[in-house]
Amino acid sequence: MTTAPPAPVELRERAAQLDADDPLAPLRARFLLPPDVVYLDGNSLGPLPAAVPAALDDVVRRQWGTGLIGSWNDNGWWEAPLRIGDTIGALIGAAPGQTVAGDSTSVQLFTALDAAAALRPDRPLLVTDPGHFPTDRYLADAVAGRRDLEVRRVPPADLPRFLAAEGHRVAVVSYSPVDFRTGELYDMRALTTAAHEAGALALWDLCHAAGALPLDVDATGVDLAVGCGYKFLSGGPGAPAFLYVAQRHHSALRTPLPGWTGHADPFALAPGYTPAPGIARARIGTPPILSLLALEAALTAFDGVDLADVRAKSLSLTGFFLTCAETLLTPLGFTSVTPADPARRASQVTLRHPHARGLVAALAARGVLADMRAPDLLRFGVNALFTTHQDLLTAARHLHTLTRDAAYDPAPPATGPVT
Repeated sequence: MTTAPPAPVELRERAAQLDADDPLAPLRARFLLPPDVVYLDGNSLGPLPAAVPAALDDVVRRQWGTGLIGSWNDNGWWEAPLRIGDTIGALIGAAPGQTVAGDSTSVQLFTALDAAAALRPDRPLLVTDPGHFPTDRYLADAVAGRRDLEVRRVPPADLPRFLAAEGHRVAVVSYSPVDFRTGELYDMRALTTAAHEAGALALWDLCHAAGALPLDVDATGVDLAVGCGYKFLSGGPGAPAFLYVAQRHHSALRTPLPGWTGHADPFALAPGYTPAPGIARARIGTPPILSLLALEAALTAFDGVDLADVRAKSLSLTGFFLTCAETLLTPLGFTSVTPADPARRASQVTLRHPHARGLVAALAARGVLADMRAPDLLRFGVNALFTTHQDLLTAARHLHTLTRDAAYDPAPPATGPVT
């Protein structure tokens, strides 16, 4: 990493004090972070947890290499989707028996959207956020076409007003508590309550929230939720996703992909499908054991951790970075699009600058890894399990110098398809 230029003494002292007082600081050792890298892209891909390499080595060499097919029983492979689902469930505030892990986020989301629509068969509207992540929007359209529904795109701030007028026609509302571009945090409880008052179901995409803040899906009354395993849960690239369905819906739940592992008696190989009891009916195909058990090992990074403490540190980190940005970057033309109000801020800070792509590339060359979203947003994700205030000050100092000195290519050549 290139040495960062000096920062105002008050920022250096404040970063040092905040990190010295951080009760979660020892958790950084639970991750294998490269030396001399400031990693602020964990909201896209979490870093490697220290527990994962040995766990995968055991799975490959002993469980698979020696145990062979017997490991489906002897090493608990068959139960892994439900066991790991319950571990994730504990992180999102779900009682056991309501969460299953496996398949991709897109598959889980399609399953949840279609199953939710089937639970409200006489209602013709599916409501989603026009600013939702693209997959969420694409799948809403796909399910609507399959179910002969109409999609309405309503910003979260406008949802209560929309439901007051059209709620009697709404089958399901599908939202995320976090805007993936700006880091704005929405009020899950208020929007879920508004949906229920209209008789609709509430489906939440928790990809940018699970593991980053307390969610309490049971207490909030969430009907269904999905989330990925590779962001704040650090399960690895393409890690399995999860599906939560509140227990009150289990007996009526009908999924669009009735795979054999979701059958009540899968090894009977019956000619017809009978759904398994409970959340097990949401299983689809043979579990991806290598990636599931990598995710299970990754989740041990949360052992003994109170998500209230994670949230408190996350707000300290993002608040400090906003201060750094105001001091060092606003005078250079940056603007923050992330709310300053802590109650409306998730675990990232997003800055706007017309040369976002070039600046992110230049930061990477200096050992600071962030990301950008076209056309002009720089995203800085924080994970309270390993991010420090010093990390954020370092990022701000490098960004200040790069911009002040115009030491970057405003339109750098693409290094690959991923941005």
